[in-house]
Amino acid sequence: MPAPRIERRSFPRPPLWLNLLLLIIAAAAFAYARVQRQTIDAKAAILFTPTPNSPAELNRIRMELAQTDVTGAQLEKELDGRLRYLQSLEGTQFYLSVDTQKHVMQFRFGRDVVRECPIEVGQARTITAHGKTWTFLPLKGGFDVTAKESDYDWVVPEWLDAMRGEPAARRVVRNGLGRYVIVLGNNYVIHSPPPPDSPLQGPKPGSFMAPEEDLAAIWPRIEKGTRVYIF
Repeated sequence: MPAPRIERRSFPRPPLWLNLLLLIIAAAAFAYARVQRQTIDAKAAILFTPTPNSPAELNRIRMELAQTDVTGAQLEKELDGRLRYLQSLEGTQFYLSVDTQKHVMQFRFGRDVVRECPIEVGQARTITAHGKTWTFLPLKGGFDVTAKESDYDWVVPEWLDAMRGEPAARRVVRNGLGRYVIVLGNNYVIHSPPPPDSPLQGPKPGSFMAPEEDLAAIWPRIEKGTRVYIF
């Protein structure tokens, strides 16, 4: 007696339009990735192609980038910031450059260094408490100053209490971030040392702390839109 045949369930073939749509999406993704890679390569070529007559500033930037281990997105930010910085060297505007490897900030006018000072770089960190998470990432690239603060009332943020293992108190501290604060957007700042009664001691996570006397000296020249290049 012949064995009974086992029915095999066959799945319907996807319609032709769906196959075409998937192919189009895949092709578009590939094309976008290729264009992005070409953009990064073009920018990198400016910095990494050796030329014997390159200025010392450009050679220094090439060497630093060559030794940096970053992702494609991070590399593109680095390249954008450094290329704009090189353009500023030829300009006639005041701007700030922050070298996170050398821990040095320079207030510059074109190629001229008007004032130089040491900086402390706030550590990147993630803080979690009470079901909330705050992440402070390393800041690199070119930015505009969005505001500046001096002689202000600072409401202690919840993340700082969480970082210190204390309950949120929402207290107010006069000049709590420091007497001078340069705001770069997304709550990243360049600030002077906080006062003794501030719960923040040292640089804000992901941000930068510079001596008060140096920020006071350049303060009149810092305005909304001043460029800041962070390497």
